Order: sequence, then C-alpha cells, then structure tokens
Amino acid sequence: MANKSMDPESPMKNDKFEKFYTEVKEIEKRDSVLTSKQQIDRLLRPGASYFNLNPYEVLQLDHDTPLDEAKKKYKRLSILVHPDKNQDDLERANNAFETVNRAWRTIDNDESRKKCLEIIQEAKDMTEFMVVEKRKKLKKEGKDSKVEEDDPAVMKRSIYVQTCKLFADLERKRKDHEARELQERKRKREQEIDEEQKATVSKEWQKNFDESRESRVNSWKAFQESTKKSSKKIKIFKPPKHKAESR
Repeated sequence: MANKSMDPESPMKNDKFEKFYTEVKEIEKRDSVLTSKQQIDRLLRPGASYFNLNPYEVLQLDHDTPLDEAKKKYKRLSILVHPDKNQDDLERANNAFETVNRAWRTIDNDESRKKCLEIIQEAKDMTEFMVVEKRKKLKKEGKDSKVEEDDPAVMKRSIYVQTCKLFADLERKRKDHEARELQERKRKREQEIDEEQKATVSKEWQKNFDESRESRVNSWKAFQESTKKSSKKIKIFKPPKHKAESR
C-alpha cells in the first residue's frame, strides 16, 4: 500500500545502501546450494544480523514457497551447518545452526509468517510506488520515462533492499519497545522497593511505639503520684487574724 509521505527516491540515493547493493549482487551470483563452510560464512558475514532478520533470506527461499518445500530446504540447510558436521568450526557452526532454526520457527508459525509476508508485500508496494513517482517526475521534466527498475533484476534487487530495510526498522522498533518496557519495569520495581521500605519503617516505628507505651504510661503515673505527694507537703501560708485594738 503506497504511503504518500515517503520520499520515493531516498532509498536509491542514500549512500549507505551502495555497499548494500554491491553485496546483494554478490549474493545473487551465488549458487543456492553451498558447502557447509560457505553457508556458515553466508550466515555470519558482516552485517548478518541485518540480513538475517528476514527468515526467507536465511533459508534462501522465495516468499511464496509452499511450506512443505520450505521445510525440506530448512532440513537440508540445517544439516549443512550442524555443529556435528563442522567440528573444526564449532562455535560459528552453532551460531549458524541457531540462525537457521530461528528462521524456520518464524516461518513455521502462522502468525509470525503472516507478519513476514506483510512486510515483504509492503516492500513491494513501496518499491512500485517509488517507480511510479520516478516516472511521473521524468515525464514532468519532459524526459524519457524509462527507469532502471524496468530491468527485472534491478526491480528485484530494489524490492529486496526495501524488504531488508523494513525488517531492520521493525527490529529497531522492537528493541526500542523492549527497552522502554524494561525501563518501566525497573521504575515500577524501584517504586515498589521504596514503598516497601517506607512500610517497613512505619511498621517498625509503630512496633517501637506500642512496646514503649507501657513504659510511658507508668512514667506518667509515677509523675502524677510524685506531684500529689509534693502538693501535700507544701504548707499554705495563712496570715494572722486581725485583732481590734483595745482602748
């Protein structure tokens, strides 16, 4: 679905994609059936965390591959990179094997597979929208409306790049959301601890207050008794009666 707010040319003009395009070309030249070492290298290549967000990229599948065919490809690939088959490169094999398994779990789950297919469709729609806008611009400038995406290979690559970008954006949002949730849980826990500490202090104060109540009452009674005794000892001065003078 086309988003009118997007810049149709920015993905192609952005310098950070130049290296990306080059690597895509190299990938396209590779045979889909590689040796164990080649598959491990592919799955752990520089930028792998970016590429491997797309499970179809990991398993080297078209997004419309039937699930039973995808499962066969997954099994073949998992055997190739299995740690038991790559004892001389155990750590990297473990990482590659987990990447393959994670990709398959994503595709094998109806909900996550649906989300992946939505991302891929969105990438296709965005790329097609970009091409339409480029044609309009060329036509407006009185130029030939032919664009490089008329070449099916270039169009496929553009969709591929846009797909990877969308997966990366989704992962970034997921991490941001996860970080916010972690921060919120931390804040709530700190608040709970603060409230627990206040409750403990209040409870301790009440306990001490109750325990000292008897002592305070006894002290007050003793004070009252001593006050009564002191008041009995005090003699009230009475002035002498006045006697009339006799003449």
